[in-house]
This record gives sequence, structure tokens and C-alpha cells, in this order.
Amino acid sequence: MSVVRHRLALLAPLISAALVLAVAVAVAVGLQPGGPGPSGVIAPPRPTGALVWADDFDGPAGSAPDPSKWGHETGGGGFGNDELEYYTDSTSNAALDGDGNLVITARRESSDGYRCWYGSCQYTSARLNTAGKFTQQYGRIEARIKLPRGQGIWPAFWALGSNIGRVGWPASGEMDIMETIGTTTNVNHGNLHGPGYSASGSLGEDYRLPGGQSFADGFHAFGVDWAPDLVTFLVDGKAYVSLTPADTGGGRWAFNHPFYLLLNVAVGGTWPGSPDDGTAFPQQMVIDYVHVYAQNMGHGTGTQQ
Repeated sequence: MSVVRHRLALLAPLISAALVLAVAVAVAVGLQPGGPGPSGVIAPPRPTGALVWADDFDGPAGSAPDPSKWGHETGGGGFGNDELEYYTDSTSNAALDGDGNLVITARRESSDGYRCWYGSCQYTSARLNTAGKFTQQYGRIEARIKLPRGQGIWPAFWALGSNIGRVGWPASGEMDIMETIGTTTNVNHGNLHGPGYSASGSLGEDYRLPGGQSFADGFHAFGVDWAPDLVTFLVDGKAYVSLTPADTGGGRWAFNHPFYLLLNVAVGGTWPGSPDDGTAFPQQMVIDYVHVYAQNMGHGTGTQQ
């Protein structure tokens, strides 16, 4: 955030103008797939606009997430990734902790009441989204999160195009703002999926914590700065990759329409593999806040639904 000193305050308009110019240059130059561009161009973080939607997860311990903001996706069908968990709507898997956090808990438990694609489910967890409650087009989307760890653990904070019911995936677009696997908790994978650049061919970059740090040892802020034809990924306010339509290799840019938000902890799946004897349960993803800001300079408002 800005330093409140008189001389810097006088310079603030010039700094803002320079940031806007830098973003414009980044869009004009274009970025290549698989990296930050031919000249290492990364659009700097944009000044944020007004806070348009937030959940700071204030409430008594054990209470459910605010139903006016979050809905539960439930089931054990694998969700396209051969995931092993059953997503429930129980406070055993998603609840406030009374200290201003939402906790999503993955548990090793089998129940004949939960059927998964492979038979009786061996794990439970939670998957929340804002579909039908809130969508956003442009601005900054950010969450402060402490991650779980372990073989087969797969947490994510992400967004899907709200037109997914009409056009399907990946035509809807997907932004993976925070995605890690529990065996490499020092690495965040920031990626975009769209038509012609999805799954293993997605666009993005990894952010690695320095000095042996882990995202499971403390809270970190994961976000995107989002503008027309530009998405910049951030960790703790640091921009580490910017993507534009030039990166899609001729595919359609799928990020100029409203998106809704998701939080989940998957267990198993095609990417992380299954838990093993060394995976401790329960595993918890702790979310301090989710904040959404309008784009600072025109365009971009959240839509409460």
C-alpha cells in the first residue's frame, strides 16, 4: 500500500499515470505462451478500485459459511479429475473457526451414505462457489490463505466463467488463482484455461517461495489483477506473470465476461495422485478473507445476484 508521507502523496498522480502506461505497453507488446513474454514484460499491479464484495468470515466457531455468499457443490463423481473425495455441505468439512477464518477440512472417512465413482467414498471435503450469488468482471480478486499439505492433497482458489452452463468448459474460461499440490507447498500454479489452451496446455506460470518457505506454514495472499485482454497473477502483491490474447496461439480469449469464485480442497485425482500412508488427516485450508475490488479506471463492477 502507499506510504503516507507528504512528498510521496504529491507524487501519487504521476505514479498512477506511470502504472497505467506500463499496463498499456504490456498489452500492446503481447506475451508469449509459457512465460512472461519475449522481454520479460509483466504488467505491474494496478491500483485497486472500490471494494465491491468481501467475506472476512466473521462469526461463531462451527457456523456454516454465509449462505447468501457461498453455495455448496456436493457429490463424489470425481469432478472431471478422478478426485477421490465426496464433497459435502456439512460443517464438518466447511465451517468458521470463530477467529475470522473459514476452514475447509478434508477427512479420511468412509461411509456407506456417500457413494463415489469408485464405490464407497474414502474421503470427504468441501467445495464452495458464488454461482448465482455473485459474479465479477475485471478488477482485483484476492484471498489470504494458509494451505494444507501431504501426498494427494489438492487445494484451490479459482474462478469460472458464469456462462459455463451455456457454452461448457473450457469455452467458459477458468482462472486458477491459487492451485497447489500437497507435495510441493512452496509452489503456486497460476493458470488460465480456455478453448485450445486447457488442461496440460493451459497458459500460466509458477510462483515459488524463496528460502525453503512453504505456503502451508503461514498465510499468503493470492490474487489476479484483471482488465480487458489482460490477466496478471499475484502472490503477496507481487506480479509474476501477465497473459493477453497474444498468448493463446490463435485460441479465443475467454476472459472478457463475468466469472464466479470457487474454493475447494480435493483429495487425490489425476494430478496429485492418491494419498499414501504418509498423508496425515484431517488436512485443512484456512481462508482469512476473500476480497473483490472493481477495476480502478472504468469498467468492472461486481454483480450481487
